[in-house]
Amino acid sequence: MPLPPTFERDLWEAAERLWTNSQLLPNEYSTPVLALIFLRYADHRFAEVEQELTAAAPRRRRALDREDYFARKAIYLPETARFDRLLQLPEGGDIGKALNEAMKAIEADNEALRDVLPKTYGRFDGPTLKALLKLFSTIPRDVEGDVFGRIYEYFQGAFAPRMLQKGGEYYTPVSVVRLIVEILEPYEGRIYDPACGSGGMFVQSVHFVREHNKSATLSLHGIEKIAQTLRLCKMNLAIHGLVGDIREANTYYEDIHSQVGKFDFVMANPPFNQGAVDKGRLKDDKKRFPFGMPSTDNANYLWIQLFYSALSLTGRAGFVMANSASDARGTELVIRQQLIEGGAVDVIVALSPNFFYTVTLPVTLWFLDRGKVDTKRADKTLFLDARQIFRQVDRAHREFTPGQIEFLSNIVRLYRGDEPEFHQDGSRALLVEKFGKKPKYSDVPGLCKVATRKQIEAQGWSLNPGRYIGVAERAADDFDFKERLETLNEELEMLNREARELEASIAQNVAALLES
Repeated sequence: MPLPPTFERDLWEAAERLWTNSQLLPNEYSTPVLALIFLRYADHRFAEVEQELTAAAPRRRRALDREDYFARKAIYLPETARFDRLLQLPEGGDIGKALNEAMKAIEADNEALRDVLPKTYGRFDGPTLKALLKLFSTIPRDVEGDVFGRIYEYFQGAFAPRMLQKGGEYYTPVSVVRLIVEILEPYEGRIYDPACGSGGMFVQSVHFVREHNKSATLSLHGIEKIAQTLRLCKMNLAIHGLVGDIREANTYYEDIHSQVGKFDFVMANPPFNQGAVDKGRLKDDKKRFPFGMPSTDNANYLWIQLFYSALSLTGRAGFVMANSASDARGTELVIRQQLIEGGAVDVIVALSPNFFYTVTLPVTLWFLDRGKVDTKRADKTLFLDARQIFRQVDRAHREFTPGQIEFLSNIVRLYRGDEPEFHQDGSRALLVEKFGKKPKYSDVPGLCKVATRKQIEAQGWSLNPGRYIGVAERAADDFDFKERLETLNEELEMLNREARELEASIAQNVAALLES
């Protein structure tokens, strides 16, 4: 049976009320709660497989064991970890201890979950744990589709603004991930996310394949630096019935997947403008960093090279990048020029501010395609301005609707010479409005522009969509002063950084002249 449209929200609001009345910090509450959703899913799937196996062999002489469940891609649950058993525990009993023992037992019987599940339920009081178990028991057993995955994703998104801090993201908003996936179209092959966070790129890639009625032939590979986030990722994959080779490491210094030229798709949301990377340890790695080391203390162009070098000769990449990278000067410009001259830069999409929880500034999505060198798009790049395309979630947050995601993806399909898709409400009307009843790609002022390599060179190798697309005719709008000020401040910071680099370069040259 389908769930009510507001089920996930109602579930979250009830869980949040319990949290409000507890003494727990966000990070102390979030992971154990997500693990209870995971446990409810695991129990549902275990019971489903048990029924299937019993029906298939009613006169089975031996008892069912772990291998029977593994063969059907189910998590094996020992009796101590069954959800109904835990639900029946008295409120006055030690529910925290019982849940800790349940998580340990699951890990003992399921190698893929070793050291993944939390054992911190002793921090919760008995009434709160009892209420949470009762709350998640309301998820019906006869639900249709990937309901548990939807609930897990909803809770992740709801926890995110309370848990994230400046300087990094473990959670990329689903609508942004969906746009990256729709443009990349990862139907089959190896997917790599070297900054995988909680695994959203993997989950949405598999959703994409399933929604297009394709048999999923994807293998998932990732790296995550923070152990706690890696656990969230592995739970996220498990609750969607997925497995992957996801490892804990520092991507800058550890090439644990032997990544060079290996992957069909790379997608990521790396930490923006990260400093203090020891480039001395990287400068001799010409394979992973084929265009050299940027001189500035900023890792953006290290990440870009990591994504590029991981691609096979026909591979595609899609990733989130700080706006400042599109116009960065100095050695970063030299690296960007080499990337453009090599023909890999395929699509650049400008987003409006407030899509991310910790970064209010607008960001840019970059798409590389190493296979386009043998196509008519060899020396062309599509620039898309999506800054006016969004749904306002609340005063501080925005997202794409499914129709807007399909509309933007269809512009890319037209540019590539592919047929548009119409599965979402509103996308056809948007495409017809801009490109006619029989849509074919054409430049639209204020929305999209295909620029040649010569045109990009004439703009100083900039990948800023605003330099190419122009402005659509429209009435003056009431802009958000704070938002506009933050955008201008980012541009000022970039100019100041370039000025400092230029000043240092001049001082170095003068010193060299005086010494000679």
